[in-house]
Amino acid sequence: MPLDFTKHFVAVPTEFKLKNNTGCSWRVTVKLMNGRVTLDQGWATYAAVYQIKIGYMATFKLLTPDTLKVIIFDDDGIEVVNKCGKHDEAFAAKD
Repeated sequence: MPLDFTKHFVAVPTEFKLKNNTGCSWRVTVKLMNGRVTLDQGWATYAAVYQIKIGYMATFKLLTPDTLKVIIFDDDGIEVVNKCGKHDEAFAAKD
């Protein structure tokens, strides 16, 4: 995530809840590396479940201090709409 992203936080959370365009939620841990915020545990599985491919674009909107809305666009710029996928319960976000 961009370096300027961290200016929105007093302290960067250790975990984010990702919400997609159909209301599904997913937990990912956050790691700070070289001044950059990176999504860590849970992100690779999220990307696999929602079939994010090279060339796709993901947008992130900060909804609350620990919740991001994620919208995925395919390589033609068309929004990808996915129903809630089956995933490891360890990363399912509890609403």
